[in-house]
Amino acid sequence: MGLKAILQQKKKAIVKDWIDLVIDTYPGDSSKFMKSKGDRFANPVGSTISQGLDALFDGLLNGDSREKMMDMLDPVVRIRAVQDFAPSQAVFFIIYLKKLIREKLKKETKKDKIADELAELEFKIDELSLLGFDVYMGCKETLFSIKANQEKTKIYKAFKRAGLVTEVEEIGPEPGELNI
Repeated sequence: MGLKAILQQKKKAIVKDWIDLVIDTYPGDSSKFMKSKGDRFANPVGSTISQGLDALFDGLLNGDSREKMMDMLDPVVRIRAVQDFAPSQAVFFIIYLKKLIREKLKKETKKDKIADELAELEFKIDELSLLGFDVYMGCKETLFSIKANQEKTKIYKAFKRAGLVTEVEEIGPEPGELNI
């Protein structure tokens, strides 16, 4: 039996432990809440994490494209990007998957063919962690841009209220400057 078949058999246990690991990175009350509520409306963060990790695991096994993996990573990493996790904390859950898989496959990894396939899978997980970092940085750039625009707007409105800014009429080009 190949690695993919073994991982398919153990998927439920691996993904459950992976989800628990991610949820355990949240403070006590939040973690307890996310584990107790399965409803996606009552617990959108927990639901997004669960669905995202399940899809990522399948994507790794199926060899999904980089773009598809980024699409699956985005919701999970986006949540962590807006929740003040450091970059390393935000994407560490991806790397931890390697440890979870090794723990679940202790017996099977002694076989040479499985060991080679496992090394290849671990490389894919490393690539996934780098994609996660790219997604995280994209989210942070968007957040910083939004915050900067909000500050610019506040400053402009304050200056306008103080009479320090006035609207300037747009003046067209001088008649001699037109190249018709």
